[in-house]
Amino acid sequence: MTIDPMFPVFRALSDPSRRLLLDRLFERDGQTLGELCMHLPEMTRFGVMRHLDVLEAADLITTRREGREKRHCLNPVPIRLMHDRWISKYAEPVIGALSAMKRHLEAPVSTFDHVYSVYIQAPPDRVWRAITDGAETARYYYGTRVDSTWEAGAPLTYANPDGSIAADGRVLEIDPPSRLRMSFHARWDPDIEAEGPVEMAWVLEVQGDATKLTVTTSGLVEGSKTAAEFGGGIVYIVSGLKTLVETGRPMTASAAG
Repeated sequence: MTIDPMFPVFRALSDPSRRLLLDRLFERDGQTLGELCMHLPEMTRFGVMRHLDVLEAADLITTRREGREKRHCLNPVPIRLMHDRWISKYAEPVIGALSAMKRHLEAPVSTFDHVYSVYIQAPPDRVWRAITDGAETARYYYGTRVDSTWEAGAPLTYANPDGSIAADGRVLEIDPPSRLRMSFHARWDPDIEAEGPVEMAWVLEVQGDATKLTVTTSGLVEGSKTAAEFGGGIVYIVSGLKTLVETGRPMTASAAG
């Protein structure tokens, strides 16, 4: 059986008294036996000598004579070899993972806006009512009813037919019937809910006999579940709104809930 050459080092370092002696030599090298005994007052002089012999056998300390005194000096090389042999290779994957996590967390989050525009053959007041009236949204907004006092700073909710909250938010800016800016926090999916709220702006512009409606969803994170669902979801909602306003009927039975 091959004996690991580092065994004497591990054996020497296994004792707390020997580790303390090394710490004191690290603080002040070249101490005598009498000086080192002061650091272990409950131990006999012979006991300290035995510990020093183990440390010297492991090559963790060296000695030199100065007249009648023997000075003990720290030799850090075996500890460095032990680090290189046993510690660094195991620590490196952990350190690498932590470094990668640090880079990921500190990297700027890449966000983008989703913009969708549609022309609706109706005046802005009619389109505005479709956006802010719960009885209207229930017919095209996946069956949910919007509710708010529609004042700046007021909360808003989108409730499912069973009364549970599908999404909520707050009115950030409002100028009827031209502009509504609000926060929107989806609650229908735990994963999407965990990603946090986004911001939505509904902008209405008169275009002759029609109204141009532009819905901008801001703060979507690249690769997020929110971004994946909102892209198609907003198109479906706005298309359903347009159909309802222009024909008086829901786009599909599912849109009406």
